[in-house]
Amino acid sequence: MRYLTLLIAQIIVPITLVAQDVVVNPADIANALDGDWDTYSGDYSGRRYSSLDQVHKENVSDLTLAWTTELNFNVRRGNIDGSGIVTQMGGEGRGDIDIRSGSIKGSILEVNGVLYVTAPDHVWAMDARDGSEIWHYHWETRGGTHIANRGVAIWNDSVIFETPDNYLVSLNSRTGEENWHSEIAPFELQYFSTMAPITIRDRVIVGTGNDLDQPGFLQAFDAETGELIWRFYTVPMREDDPGIETWPNLDAASHGGGNAWVPGVYDPETDLYIFGTGNPTPGYTGVARRGDNLFTCSLVAVNATTGELEWYFQTSPHDTHDWDSAQTPILIDGVIDGQPRKLVSTAARNGFFFTVDRVTGEHIVTKKYSRTANWESHVRETGEPEPNPDKEALIPGTLVSPVEGGVANWQPPAFNPEYGLFYTQENNGFNMLYLSDPDPRGSMGLGGKIRAEVGSIASAFQAIDYRTGEAVWRHEWPGGGGVNAGVLATVTGLVFTGDGRNNLVAFDGSDGDLLWHSRIGNISNAPQTYMVDGRQYLLVAVRERLFAYVMY
Repeated sequence: MRYLTLLIAQIIVPITLVAQDVVVNPADIANALDGDWDTYSGDYSGRRYSSLDQVHKENVSDLTLAWTTELNFNVRRGNIDGSGIVTQMGGEGRGDIDIRSGSIKGSILEVNGVLYVTAPDHVWAMDARDGSEIWHYHWETRGGTHIANRGVAIWNDSVIFETPDNYLVSLNSRTGEENWHSEIAPFELQYFSTMAPITIRDRVIVGTGNDLDQPGFLQAFDAETGELIWRFYTVPMREDDPGIETWPNLDAASHGGGNAWVPGVYDPETDLYIFGTGNPTPGYTGVARRGDNLFTCSLVAVNATTGELEWYFQTSPHDTHDWDSAQTPILIDGVIDGQPRKLVSTAARNGFFFTVDRVTGEHIVTKKYSRTANWESHVRETGEPEPNPDKEALIPGTLVSPVEGGVANWQPPAFNPEYGLFYTQENNGFNMLYLSDPDPRGSMGLGGKIRAEVGSIASAFQAIDYRTGEAVWRHEWPGGGGVNAGVLATVTGLVFTGDGRNNLVAFDGSDGDLLWHSRIGNISNAPQTYMVDGRQYLLVAVRERLFAYVMY
């Protein structure tokens, strides 16, 4: 049972909310979204579909800014300023690296009136009613790549997150005090960790990133102790591992990338954790890794209890363009050819939309959702697009779409089960690629390519029918360039996202009519919604600042 005990302390400053005993039972995360936002996508399904209904198509234009606040990166060891806010400290660094900025790129969890917000090396607990700070945790880093942090996980009364220098850290949800920390990847091999952990029963599922030629892996840790339970490598590490036949040799496979850096989804009925994997390495030179290079650029299903492989579907065989397939997939209970099916869909970075059976991995739909993608020669009978070798980096150059960042990237999509529509950004453009270094290992595990952006076509936001992959409606964004905002869908038929031109926007999810906008800046994460004290809030981030809207 969830509960929040409030301690009201009147001192010489305004009343301050202190988070006490914020508890999330892991069994509750499997339930549909009600008032809270318990995990990265709100629930395990990845749908980002809220059941809250105070805000609907008829009144969305009346949404009003309730509060806004900017993250406070100031580090105060203890309550030395009389504010009541204590910064808890941890870390394995020497304290001489101080990174005090970073966009909010992840999901913000809300549990019983408390928000949990992250940036690299930092976690904040905030009052969901007004954005005031309750506690702040600062990790003293060893360094590393501080590209993003995608959020925390809640397990009982613990807040769990990853650090850029590869630690999994558990904090007390009431005070921010550290429970434990465990190293999850070798720092000296230039792994970095940005993923929001996912808690399943008594374990924490985590992944890492890497831009060198190192193997990708997914891991499960004990949520109580931080001890490793299992590790699943996304590329073959032994001569008899599955997928070894898709690599020229073990050396190429075991240095082949395939990192897991975006949270996946979980099906409690089958006990399957389904996630996307990153590109193979070297990223832009495939000479030393002939073959499909499994299980890179794939949807992969593993048993959440054992970490054993159950099935896979590769969205980009032998990728040579850095088109990670790490996008969060979406679980769908749908109908195919008149029969109920348990499905999983993803809009991949390479410009193709896929639906497969989530129990078996059987292919159902492959459909191009980008207007400009030109890298494939055809689609195989088994559903995988076949790469065109003439679209790899060549000495005289070649014109390729999509651009390096892909048609979609890490920003999460959403799904409305009533409409049967999958909502995603569509970013279109072209690169001119040149072979610059035939060294198969190259620099930073990428090698072999230089690029010149030669143009972009207006990006769009679209609603895709999961059964066919066809766009039911598209809304073109004005101007060129990509849009980075994620998506929120609600039971009232609304869809919220950012337009890439400083607006938070709301659509009618059934037909794409634009209903509302608020000019606050370019959205840096995905909108979310929660209920506190009988009021529905809409929450979104613009770099280091949070904006919360309500109906007055």
